[in-house]
Amino acid sequence: MIQGTLVVHPIGWVESPLVDRAQAPLQGDEGAPDAWLVLDQAIGEGFRDLAIGTHLLVLTWLDRARRDVLTVHPRGDLSRPSTGVFLTRSPDRPNPIGLHRVSVLAIEGSRIKVSDLEALHGTPIVDVKPVLDPGKDR
Repeated sequence: MIQGTLVVHPIGWVESPLVDRAQAPLQGDEGAPDAWLVLDQAIGEGFRDLAIGTHLLVLTWLDRARRDVLTVHPRGDLSRPSTGVFLTRSPDRPNPIGLHRVSVLAIEGSRIKVSDLEALHGTPIVDVKPVLDPGKDR
């Protein structure tokens, strides 16, 4: 196993009506409710040019996921063969980093309302990145 220490500090958390993993859709575009990204006010300057309609990639720490899982049945379907977890979007994995493509619906100070976020209420936010258009760089 690779040795070393990695420290990641959350920049905020998710406010969502989703509180139970069993009720959450497997992907955001499969019926996830609107949710809020509640960001640490100390990093607000990093969002100064954000606009409604912007598409973002939100990286979260799936704090309720199992970290000892290396194989899963895709989408929890036991009729499908077991697959290595790194070839799936399963939240259960050694480092449970969630990747969510969302659209900005509203901005209220250090709170950003987004669509299509399947993360549970209280999930820590690790980072936010823009969805880039092909051929452009930032």
